[in-house]
Amino acid sequence: MTLADLRTQADELDRNDSLAHLRDRFCIPRHTDGADVAYLCGNSLGLAPTAARECVEQELVAWEQLGVEGHFKHERPWVSFHELFAKHLAEIVGAKPYEVVAMNTLTVNLHLMLTSFYRPTHERFKVLVGHAAFPSDRYALASQIELRGHNPEEAILTAKPLAASRVLRTEDVVALIEQHASELALVLMDGVNYYTGERIDIAAITEAAHRHGIVAGFDLAHAAGNVPLALHDWNADFAVWCHYKYLNGGPGCVAGCFVHERHGFAREPRARMAGWWGHDKHSRFKMGPDFEPIPGAEGWQLSNPPLFSLAALLPSLELFAEAGMDRLRAKSEALTGFLELAIRGLFPEWGEVITPAEPARRGCQLSIRVTRDAKRAFVALVANGVICDWREPDVIRLAPVPLYNRFADIVRCVEVLSCAK
Repeated sequence: MTLADLRTQADELDRNDSLAHLRDRFCIPRHTDGADVAYLCGNSLGLAPTAARECVEQELVAWEQLGVEGHFKHERPWVSFHELFAKHLAEIVGAKPYEVVAMNTLTVNLHLMLTSFYRPTHERFKVLVGHAAFPSDRYALASQIELRGHNPEEAILTAKPLAASRVLRTEDVVALIEQHASELALVLMDGVNYYTGERIDIAAITEAAHRHGIVAGFDLAHAAGNVPLALHDWNADFAVWCHYKYLNGGPGCVAGCFVHERHGFAREPRARMAGWWGHDKHSRFKMGPDFEPIPGAEGWQLSNPPLFSLAALLPSLELFAEAGMDRLRAKSEALTGFLELAIRGLFPEWGEVITPAEPARRGCQLSIRVTRDAKRAFVALVANGVICDWREPDVIRLAPVPLYNRFADIVRCVEVLSCAK
């Protein structure tokens, strides 16, 4: 394969892309040369939908014109504004609308879920996590363990790849669950690992945990909007995710949460940190002293959500509904496969793709361990208008996102690498 071959293939693939028009619905940053950048960093922060500004401004105008009456008299009443998101989020994560809610931020939601679902006993207090888990998750988990009177160094078990591999095998995670079943209170895994880009088998891990009465929860920060999910059918107990990566809600956007209906509609409500926005909607404004949770995930809400943050998210979710996860996933696999083909074909000795080769075991991210002059290659990419990110000590993460990336973006990335390698 040559660069000329790659350009020819990319031109044809972009011409035949049925989702190509969606790129025009996003604001593409410009490089100093005036051309669009090749934005391969949606795994860190998604791009702004062109409709986001107008959607936020509508709520600003309502605030200016209605003041407090915007809660009830606006065409999209603020008191129920978050309910607009339930159907969209349910489709994206494979849930029922009452099992999902947009609220708080990811780590806040994780703390709320751990408060309800991590219920250690003297015998069963350990938590199984995946290798290279995002640091914030470990911080939250360790603090929850300490608050329950246990030692995180004893309580946290880490599932690690075999010596000859960089990624986890599902059978090894299941084996660890079986081995430590009598000690485990919770399995807490990433849906897609932020560092390696590997996708885990949520259904298999949940089933293994439930065989022994262990709660199964998931951080979907790099999975929601990236890979197809079926949280309800997979019987996950809970999940949390952010909306500013693949879901393009903007920096610090309100996050998402899933609670399976068997918990959200239990006859005896699960213990939780309570707040007034999670109180029964019909009696919320009676300001009574006793908390009566809304059935479903909404019952874990604490406060009324920040409207402008939610408003910025809505246009992206509408684009997901328009495109459909199946079509997005098909293009994602094509983009990532094209990138992998280019890296392996043109630079076989320059970098090692540590993300699994099987499409079913990854999302739209490829993590490349650069074998020489890694930082130099990263600096060259950014300087030449290819926006990606760096992870110590030697990994470049490239994420072609199907909503707005083209195959031509991959060619531009490879062209820069061909000069920098």
